[in-house]
Amino acid sequence: MKTHMSLPKQMAIGMLLGIIVGLIIPAMGIDAAWFKPFGQIFITLIRMVVVPLVFFTLIAGAASVSDVSTLGRVATKTLIYYIVTTALAVTIGLLLANLVQPGVGLSLSTENLTPKQANVPPLVKVLMDIIPLNPIEALAQGKMLQIIFFALLFGFGLSMIGEKGATLIKAVDGCAETMIKVTGMVMLYAPIGVFALMTVTVATHGPAVLLPLIKLVAVMYIASLCQILLVYLPCVKFTGLTPGAFLRGLASPLIIAFTTCSSAAALSANMLSVQKLGASKTVSSFSIPLGNTINMDGAAIYMGVAAIFAAEIYGIPMPLDKQLTVLLLAVLASIGSMGVPGAALVMITMVFTQVGIPLEAVALVAGVDRIMDMARTTINVLGDATGALLVTRLEQGELRPEPDTQS
Repeated sequence: MKTHMSLPKQMAIGMLLGIIVGLIIPAMGIDAAWFKPFGQIFITLIRMVVVPLVFFTLIAGAASVSDVSTLGRVATKTLIYYIVTTALAVTIGLLLANLVQPGVGLSLSTENLTPKQANVPPLVKVLMDIIPLNPIEALAQGKMLQIIFFALLFGFGLSMIGEKGATLIKAVDGCAETMIKVTGMVMLYAPIGVFALMTVTVATHGPAVLLPLIKLVAVMYIASLCQILLVYLPCVKFTGLTPGAFLRGLASPLIIAFTTCSSAAALSANMLSVQKLGASKTVSSFSIPLGNTINMDGAAIYMGVAAIFAAEIYGIPMPLDKQLTVLLLAVLASIGSMGVPGAALVMITMVFTQVGIPLEAVALVAGVDRIMDMARTTINVLGDATGALLVTRLEQGELRPEPDTQS
């Protein structure tokens, strides 16, 4: 009889305890910085396993695909899904923000605010940078698109040399399985890491910071919920999964995303979770790392909400043509800002500049950006998972869940 509590439950308890402790320690005069190292250890451990896990699983997946056109179909369907869901996400953000009007009646001082500057590289350079000059350097620096590109080529090369590559394919498969086990070992620390991260977040961004902008935060979270109910769950229903099984299966990556605000930190857990739910290794090894870099539904929602909020604060009209501009830019920026640190900042500054909103508006929401980033990242990760399951269903006709071997 099993008496061991599941990892997602342990992480959920850690998150709740973190919220409670985060609310208590400021009144006790305890500095939240004492908890920070325990959270950083967790993020570092997770990021440690991401690159080798993606690299080996992607090579193994590509090596098992004898027909290159198969991967071409997977890539096409994945990109179409990403573009459509991003467009729907920013539309939901805009509609809700227009309905609730989070900036109306709010008086925020814009004096002495210095906006962060974000340099957006030209699209041609972004596309050229997908090809690594040095694959080893790409692995060392964690450049995910370059890693995907090289791993796919390497995997196809292995599949083409036939029997000569059989031994190496077995070795790569062994490395992939080893990294799955290593990831499982790292995840044993997750409840402690989640507890520490939530404690620091709640203690640093408590009610005093949150209350003046509570309307803005509420719109962001309601829009995120609408994206799940109106976009993701219908896709999940098409795959044959129930919403309950889907959300339970993704509990680990979603809690990691929510507490760390890092899609990269949730990548490995997300990839393994969708495979257990029935996504094929070929699809998930390709779509999850790619989506981690270019699929930003949460950031798209944030863009729509923030644009309306900032326009209301400054009294700038936002007619339909400007809102359509925001919609178009959100879709383009999701791909155009790929591989750029702080992609949400890049996207929002692009939008503000284009529709005539002062960049100082970015600094207005700085106090609650972490709280909003928690929803933003969770939606990004959930969107990637939904895409992997949907494309698998379109390719295979059904999901083939892996047996759960965890105790």
